[in-house]
Amino acid sequence: MIFTGLEDYKARGTQASPYYTITHFTEFAETKDTVLVRGDVVFTSKLTDAEAKCLLVTAHSFYLNDVRYKLVERFNKETHDFEFKDVLQALEMPSM
Repeated sequence: MIFTGLEDYKARGTQASPYYTITHFTEFAETKDTVLVRGDVVFTSKLTDAEAKCLLVTAHSFYLNDVRYKLVERFNKETHDFEFKDVLQALEMPSM
């Protein structure tokens, strides 16, 4: 997973610099029912360790919850129907 800032993404699209990267190591998933995770904050001036941890937990919540995962699927497969306000609603955050 790669995280960047919204303004950087708007300015550079897929060429935006990553602020934070997460790697999942699935080698033990089948035999030990365990996935190791490594997160690296690339730009410490843009993201604190605490914010990075929050991003990791929140991102995982969208992949481990069937209702939230539907938003991930919509973002990836039905982009024209994706609404960011639905993500904010799932997180119980006020709309922008």
